[in-house]
Amino acid sequence: MLRQFLISAVSRRVVLPIVATHRFASGTLDKTEFTTPSQIVDYDDPPHLPVPEYPVRPDEPLETRKQRLLYQSRKRGMLENDLLLSTFVAKHLRDFSADQTAQYDELINGVSNDWDIFYWATETKPTPPEYDTEIMRMLKQHVKNEERVQRIRQPDL
Repeated sequence: MLRQFLISAVSRRVVLPIVATHRFASGTLDKTEFTTPSQIVDYDDPPHLPVPEYPVRPDEPLETRKQRLLYQSRKRGMLENDLLLSTFVAKHLRDFSADQTAQYDELINGVSNDWDIFYWATETKPTPPEYDTEIMRMLKQHVKNEERVQRIRQPDL
């Protein structure tokens, strides 16, 4: 039994490099499966699925609103936005005025699809006029990461 296992393990070691060498023997690699598509295919939501309205909180104190936005920026549902938005608020949120905080609240809670925020922030798709605010411009600048800061984990709370 042990001998049979060793023989099969040795044969696997011999066969795998041959298969790998044979696969790339031409010297070319079809990279179409690894490249980003030139055009984003985006479908409209069906009309029978209404987008829920986000509740407006006119009496919410500014500090409470900022704490809520800090949490919501970290728990988006997609890691890309978790990293982008959590590092953005760690850098800017404490200095936001009430108006800027309202703009940020509308941006992350008014949009029904997180991919829209990601595509706008990375400038893959144009930002609609209603979301092209000072905060969106700051987020786009943050995403460019001209300081070359590593953003592989969310900032500590």
